[in-house]
This record gives sequence, C-alpha cells and structure tokens, in this order.
Amino acid sequence: MPDYELLEMTLFAAVPRRDTKPLAKALLARFGSFAEVIAAPAARLMEIKGVGMSVVQQLKIVEAAAHRSAKTKVINRPALSSWTALLDYCTAAMARVTNQEFRVLLLDRKNVLIADEVQNRGTVDHTPVYPREIIKRALELSASSIILVHNHPSGDPTPSKADIAMTREVVTAARTLGIAVHDHLVIGRSGHAGFKSLGLL
Repeated sequence: MPDYELLEMTLFAAVPRRDTKPLAKALLARFGSFAEVIAAPAARLMEIKGVGMSVVQQLKIVEAAAHRSAKTKVINRPALSSWTALLDYCTAAMARVTNQEFRVLLLDRKNVLIADEVQNRGTVDHTPVYPREIIKRALELSASSIILVHNHPSGDPTPSKADIAMTREVVTAARTLGIAVHDHLVIGRSGHAGFKSLGLL
C-alpha cells in the first residue's frame, strides 16, 4: 500500500466523513514519508492547514503502536540472533528523534534482552554520557553484557571522535567488572553504523 493511501486511512479515523486525500498529500509533501509524518513533532504537524489535535493524536497513536510492535520482537529474546529486529526497533524508536538520545540495551548471560533504557537525552548534537552510571545500572540488573545505542538527528550515522572516545571509556569500565560491550550502534535517518562492523570495537 502506498504511503499516501495508508496515511489517508489513518487520517479518516480522526476526520471522518471528509476527503482525507488533500491532507495526506500536504503532510507527505512537507515531511516526505509516512514514517516521517507520524514521527513529526505535534507543533510542526499543526502548521499544516487542516491538522488539529484529533489528527495529531491519531498520528501519535499509530507511531506508538509501531514502536510497541517493534519492541515486542526484541524484548526477552536473544538480541544477537535477532539483530535485524533489534536494528528495526532502534530505528523506529530513535531515527526521527530531534535531539540526541543515548540508550543502553542490557542483556543476560544468554544474550537475552532484559531491558532497554534511555540513559540520557541531550541537544541536537550532544548527549552527556556517564560510563559509571551505565555500569552501575548493568550491575543492578545483573546484566552480563550491553549494547550502546544513540541517534544522530542530523541523519548521518557516522560516529564522531567524541562517540569513539566515549565508547572506549565505557568498554574499559565494563571490562574491569566482566561486562561485555557487544556493539555501539549509531542510528540516523539515512541508516545506521555499528562500531563492531567499522572495526572500532
């Protein structure tokens, strides 16, 4: 189903008995895709003529449902053998967030994902990360390993020098307590980058 048809059907629930095609086209023209529309901030959505709170609420319900669906495919499952689902989940949750967000995925000794926690939120190009807090939380949950994840709102997932330096700090701190760092994923609108595949971990 094309994006405009899916969006039309979604909008119909918010504005019944009205042709939703013009509004769907206006939203797609502004934001580019169905995924970008449902992830757009409420204030930006309401800049479009015809978008009121009922439309915003409907779009946010769909966005929340998409995140919930993606999460159920990874939580309490072996993360390393469900890598594609894990990347899909991280992309759905973080690729379109407008500020940087740093998450820690915590795994048990069988590499089953036991928790996904936002460790910190920051500005458009920086998030403070505290290795001590990451390790403390891993110990509290008896996690044997972790996966670090953060987003680049610019869209480019290429790790920065600061990303690389911070990751080394976390890896060093984790190693002293026998906690493995499987990867550090950087999520952007244009894709993702993994430290392991880049030879940085």
